[in-house]
Amino acid sequence: MTRISHIMSKEVSVLKPDDSLLIAAQTMNKMNIGAMPVCENNRLVGMITDRDITVRGVAYGKASTTPVKNIMSADISWCFEDDLIEDVSEKMSDIQVRRIPVVNHKNELVGIVSLGDLASRYSSQTAAKPLKDISIESDPMRTGGASLSDITSNQAVS
Repeated sequence: MTRISHIMSKEVSVLKPDDSLLIAAQTMNKMNIGAMPVCENNRLVGMITDRDITVRGVAYGKASTTPVKNIMSADISWCFEDDLIEDVSEKMSDIQVRRIPVVNHKNELVGIVSLGDLASRYSSQTAAKPLKDISIESDPMRTGGASLSDITSNQAVS
């Protein structure tokens, strides 16, 4: 059985909670990535995605100077560096994520694993189930989202 540390990306750029949305967006653009871990003193405190910036930031009129901590996902899932690849793949499938941070047993960020890592560095079949589960049609009426009447009446969402 192979551990996730064998296929994870170890060189991970991170943001600090007080970094601005502009810094986050520019960094993601420069690196051509869609998500970044947010760390404080090497400890994982959240994740922010390009979608977070758009949906939780821009859509609600947040300024580009807004700190990442105001819109990041703080309640995130992660795995340990010594977890088995199959277990991490199953976890990603269960929680429907495309990438998951990897921490050591001191809860310090040591890497990140994406579906691409699973497919290219291990087995495309290992990535197939999480990808299928992630691709399930989303619910537009999810909690915290704009309602259909908000969207169709062009009302601002505050």
